[in-house]
This record gives sequence, C-alpha cells and structure tokens, in this order.
Amino acid sequence: MFELPKAFSVLGLPVHIMKNYPDWLLDCLREEKGTHVVTLNAEMTMQAERNPALSKVIQNAELVIPDGAGVVLYLQYLLGQDVQRFPGIELAENLLQVVSQQKKSASIFFYGGAPGVAAKAADLWQKQLPQLQILGTHSGYHFPEEEQQLLQTLTQLQPQVIFVGLGVPRQELWIAQNRHLCPHSIWVGVGGSFDIWSGTKTRAPGWLANNNLEWLYRLYQEPWRWRRMLALPEFALKSLVYRWTVRCE
Repeated sequence: MFELPKAFSVLGLPVHIMKNYPDWLLDCLREEKGTHVVTLNAEMTMQAERNPALSKVIQNAELVIPDGAGVVLYLQYLLGQDVQRFPGIELAENLLQVVSQQKKSASIFFYGGAPGVAAKAADLWQKQLPQLQILGTHSGYHFPEEEQQLLQTLTQLQPQVIFVGLGVPRQELWIAQNRHLCPHSIWVGVGGSFDIWSGTKTRAPGWLANNNLEWLYRLYQEPWRWRRMLALPEFALKSLVYRWTVRCE
C-alpha cells in the first residue's frame, strides 16, 4: 500500500520527513500518482507568509522536503526531529540516477533558466546517464505567445518527471497552475539547478554547506540578493516566537 510521508509544521507550513525521498518518488511514478515537490527553505517560508497564493501551493503539495538549513534547525531543535538537510538539487540528481537505473527509464523534461541553459544541463545528464529519456527542454525566458506552445508540448509528450527552474515563487505557482496538463507526472521546482548543471554557476564548497553557510556563498555570487537574505534572521526570530506561543497555549 502506498505510504504517505509524515508531515511536521514549520511556521504553519508542512515539511515531510522520510528516510528516502527518491525511492518514495519512484513509487509515485510506478503508481502514476501525480506529485508536486516543493523544496522549502527559510526564504520561501517568509515569502509564503506574505503571499497567500504561495502558502496555499505549499500546503497542497504532496511532498515538501527540508531544503534549507533554517528549516532543518527548526525541525531538529524546536521539534526534536532526527532530520538532515536535503537540498533540492541533490533530490533532483538522485531522482535522475534512480529512474535511469530502472528497466525503462522515466521520461524527463527541463523547463527554466536563461536561453540555452536547460538544454546544456540536459546534455550533461544525457552524457552521464545515456539511458535517460530526456524528451525536451525549454528556456524560462520567452515571449508570452510561446507559453501556449510550451503547454501544448507538455500535454503531447506527457513527460513523467518535469523539472521547473523559474525561481521562487514563480516556479511553484506555475506548477500549481499547469500540473493538470500532466496529471500523473512528478513536478519539481529546482530553482537554479540548471545553472549549476550547465556550469553557468557553481555550488558552495562542501565545508560551507556542511556548516549551514551555503547562503553566504550564494550571497558572494549574487550580492544583489542581500535584501532577500534578510529573510534568514526574520525566520529565526519568528520561529522562536511561534514555538513559544504554541507552548504557552
């Protein structure tokens, strides 16, 4: 029987904890259970507080994984859960590897990024895992009239796994709006993963990521993000207030 993941609340948003996310998603594929995967971090949590539409999408997602260090620390120290951070890019990579090992690989589609980035990322994975069925790619930068053509392509191809790299909250809202076109597919918001895979950008060194400082490397690469990084101390403060309030009720 299909087992639903156990959910915990982080500032009112669900986060699912399980031992093996890729294997659970593989079960979703086998049973043709349409799934929206959200990779939750502190910044997205704060955006959801100010954006009811985003909050609703996260609430309705079948799988919300602990992507950010702030979310993981909340689960560990405020809820006492034994949980590790699972970055969205690693989930996507593991999922690609898992499906490629099946007798018949699931079909894949990459949507997002600057012109040429998704295609370059797809080429990299096709070379690494030749058995993958990558049905197509599409840039995240296009004229409005191209949107309908993209939707028609997805409807026709019915890819089983669709990676959407449009950034938060655009990718989450776009998936929620269009997932009915491929109702049995797994839709994953992957943020800037295409940039990493294509070599356009690099991930933080391991020692930074292991010490919950990957955000600092992103700020170094993209200093214009400093205003968005203010969500991190805001998240920490709200977390303490929220847990204190709950315990006092």
